[in-house]
Amino acid sequence: MSYPGKLTAYLYHRFQYFKADGDKGMVIIPCELIDRNGDSLKKAVLEYAKVWNLPQEFSRWVGEKNHFLNTLVDRVVTGYPRDEIKDIISSLGYEDSLVNTGELFHLWVIEGPKELAERLPFHKIGLNVVWTEDMTSYRTRKVRILNGAHTASVPAAFLYGLDTVGEMMDHEVMGKYVRQIIQDEIIPSIDLDKEMLEEFAHAVVERFQNPYIKHYLLSILLNSSSKFKAQVLPSIIEYHKLNGTLPKKLVFSLAALITVYKDGKVDDTGMQASREKDEFTMKDDMWALEFFAIVWSNFDGSKQSALEVAKKVLQNTKLWDQDLTGIAGFVECLGEYLYKITDMGMQKTVAELIN
Repeated sequence: MSYPGKLTAYLYHRFQYFKADGDKGMVIIPCELIDRNGDSLKKAVLEYAKVWNLPQEFSRWVGEKNHFLNTLVDRVVTGYPRDEIKDIISSLGYEDSLVNTGELFHLWVIEGPKELAERLPFHKIGLNVVWTEDMTSYRTRKVRILNGAHTASVPAAFLYGLDTVGEMMDHEVMGKYVRQIIQDEIIPSIDLDKEMLEEFAHAVVERFQNPYIKHYLLSILLNSSSKFKAQVLPSIIEYHKLNGTLPKKLVFSLAALITVYKDGKVDDTGMQASREKDEFTMKDDMWALEFFAIVWSNFDGSKQSALEVAKKVLQNTKLWDQDLTGIAGFVECLGEYLYKITDMGMQKTVAELIN
């Protein structure tokens, strides 16, 4: 039923039909939004071959005669334009339930041998497609600056009472908060060419401000715990290594995320939670939702209780793949921000943070 399963069946049929001809391997270019997606797909195919007891010769053919390329896709696609759909239908002259909205900016990075670029020459027809033998720098700047800025700023903006990225960027306080996170803490944590990073960051801010893209904060909050681990935590750790201090706004962003789960009730649809403005449904891994619900259940509003919440969250190796309490001052800093948010409210806490 799965894509990797179907691909394995197809490749095995091809392997049999062409009698294991080494020239009949495929160039496979997945686009899943996971790290090293080509490597992961190849691993899955080989695992299916093993589980299904397919010949060893087939596994060797898959591994040696097929190219599974890693890719990076960068484009904000916000989905069905429900607020504008009536005007769109009127303009089209027919109904289309598959209408989608995306920004003009696009980047597709494909990691593979340069000779393959001539067989699939997207870059020759005006598309922003980059063929490279090492996509590491592209991935780092995209994940840490674009995705990281989203993930670090959205929880606070949502609890502040805002609903879209555009509102966040235009807001006097939250707009400054986002820009300071990128310039003061994310870029200084990345060991790459600073001019390249600054240019990309400038483009990211412009993209966030796009008035034609209505990107809802609640949709960005989807699966936030895993996003934070991949997109923001590396910046916190690297900043601490380089500077010997914690990046306060990024630590605050974790406090804001943890607060999103406060007093939430878990059911079959997710977590039913609320902010000052309204109620909402938080979607995340069920085990993560249940963990945060338990952690907050013992909170009594005191500073000591906030520190206990911070400690339990940072100790959770299932969340972070490591125990983060070993980073000097992390528990205390996170606990302080949790206490301020719950005691003073999000708006006063952010105003104090950005000076």
